[in-house]
Amino acid sequence: MTTANPNPVEQIRTLALVGASAAGKTTLAEALLQASGAIGAAGSVERGSTVSDHDPQEIKTQHSLQSSCMQMAHDGCRIHLLDAPGLPDFMGHSLPALEAVETCAVVINAAIGIEPMARRMLDYASERGQDRIIIVNKIDAEGVDLPALLADIQAQFGAECLPLNLPDAGATRVVDCFFNREGHSDFGLVADAHRALVEQVVDVDGDFVERYLNDGDIDASELHAPLEQALREGHLIPVCFVSARSGAGVAELLDIITRLLPNPAEGNPPDFYRGEGDTAQLMHAQPDPAAHVLAQVFKISIDPYVGKLAFVRVHQGTITPNSQLFIGDARKPFKVGHLYLQQGKEHVEVPSAGPGDICTIGKIDELQYDDVLHDAAEDDHIHLRPLPLPVPVHGVAIRPKRRGDEQRLWEILGRLVAEDPCLRIDRPASTHETVVYGLGELHLRMLLDRLQTGYKFEVETQPPRIAYRETIGHVAVAQYRHKKQSGGAGQFGEVHLRVEPLPRGAGFEFVDQVKGGAIPGQFMAAVEKGVREALAEGVIAGYPVQDIRVIVHDGKHHAVDSKEVAFVTAGKKAAQLAIREAAPAVLEPIALLTISAPDSATGAITGDLSSRRGLVSGTDSPRPGQVAITAQVPLAELMEYQNRLNALTAGQGSYTLALSHYEVVPPQLQQQLAGQYRVKEEE
Repeated sequence: MTTANPNPVEQIRTLALVGASAAGKTTLAEALLQASGAIGAAGSVERGSTVSDHDPQEIKTQHSLQSSCMQMAHDGCRIHLLDAPGLPDFMGHSLPALEAVETCAVVINAAIGIEPMARRMLDYASERGQDRIIIVNKIDAEGVDLPALLADIQAQFGAECLPLNLPDAGATRVVDCFFNREGHSDFGLVADAHRALVEQVVDVDGDFVERYLNDGDIDASELHAPLEQALREGHLIPVCFVSARSGAGVAELLDIITRLLPNPAEGNPPDFYRGEGDTAQLMHAQPDPAAHVLAQVFKISIDPYVGKLAFVRVHQGTITPNSQLFIGDARKPFKVGHLYLQQGKEHVEVPSAGPGDICTIGKIDELQYDDVLHDAAEDDHIHLRPLPLPVPVHGVAIRPKRRGDEQRLWEILGRLVAEDPCLRIDRPASTHETVVYGLGELHLRMLLDRLQTGYKFEVETQPPRIAYRETIGHVAVAQYRHKKQSGGAGQFGEVHLRVEPLPRGAGFEFVDQVKGGAIPGQFMAAVEKGVREALAEGVIAGYPVQDIRVIVHDGKHHAVDSKEVAFVTAGKKAAQLAIREAAPAVLEPIALLTISAPDSATGAITGDLSSRRGLVSGTDSPRPGQVAITAQVPLAELMEYQNRLNALTAGQGSYTLALSHYEVVPPQLQQQLAGQYRVKEEE
């Protein structure tokens, strides 16, 4: 199947449905697809028949676990719709979806209210300068208080959250408040909502303010330009009401998407940078189909039938089959084979993709997440502003059940990590274990399930590992001479160095202060390699050393016997000696925990957190009967925390987790970790 050429930029809309799990995003996507005529009948999450949730794991769990792309046409526009996971463990799919769209559509379950995931996604979209819209779903759920929910939205996210439509006739339909000036709704007079919207929109343009003050009203059809400006500046965050199950407000939402939401030329363009470091220059893509190609890979999928698929948002230029494209700074181009639009798991072949289009490119092994694609040699060294993805800190050690399958395990894990930027593989030299880090217990459980069911690969696991780190407390110096003579050419290298602590989170600095050629320049890279090996292996507990500056200030060499291997060894040993004298300490990850629970459980939760060395930093009441608790808790104290939270809240509590910072562990724990490391070394 092949579609017509891409629509002009003015006729393209892109949005991502994000928000908490169970907000009804996937069901809403089905309703929109059906209302637009893209599908004949809406599928069901319960039956596993939706376009979006097509992966066997998603059907089994009845949750979106990765972002899914869909297309539809309405009122002459092509709409690219992304359905993103709502579970915090799968932020590695949710956040990159925002990079591919102009509009972040946060879906809120009217029956539950504002949840932490909705806040996080609105905050991320605000930081990236994206247009935002709030969609209140399930408006016909029993016992909901929609006026109170709207007031809560405005209290938490600002008075700029104004309804574009309002429920009417007992939430069986919605009535427009932007183009429509008259009538009633379940909230009262439409005129009041219309007036608030117009006043908020004209406020960004002095000429319109003057007209409004003189004339008393302005026809909404004249307000397209100031409306788009208000959306870009965050001066207006529209609120829409819908019931994906009953269909109330679905057709109206389609009209809002095509009539009011930005096209790729109207939204804030993403921040590209040309060059590296402090000299990098900010630049923005121009949504011109005739310009050089500039596109971004925002998702990778390993399809069992098509192979590797790269999901690409085109920001500038036009991509066609047979296009010659470069990846980042690469000097060798690759040739685009087939070009697809995605309809869930279906691949719809297209002849071209222009600015605003979201397409997939198949069977190019070199493509990775966050690659920037271009077709001009002068466009190298262009990259996007990095997305602040959560740091994976939950780990599990994995080994194959059958000896000799280690290489295949690494290959499979490499594919899974390529698909999810919040998964990380590590193999610490001190333990020789293969450790996979993710965002939470569920994240790792789904990875293990894919290994077993998707790849038929049997593994054994060790308990989850915590990503401890090591650091130093003060300055220390050390020197080491590596000398080996066993007939013929020997080995000789001597390194004198100093270690200094850096502020928490600063990482690692290597400084060369050698003068007079004491260590020839060609060996300094070998010294740094040895130092990095020492830091990677750790010194007191076998964890990587961070927040340290290593200054090499002197050394000795031999005209004949000095070799790179000698200076690698000397650098490593000198660093280990210095760190042992610099008050080394183990650091532990401190998690920022946000808990949503019934307010009756507040005392039990805060008491439990205190017993876990947690520090409660705030409590809030997002709505009557609910409490939101924020705390900083050592990650090591949160293993299987959901089970404990379920017990404290009768199954009504949920939480989100993010890495806050690293802190020195208590002395007793440091002794325990160091003792375990000594036992392993002796073994």
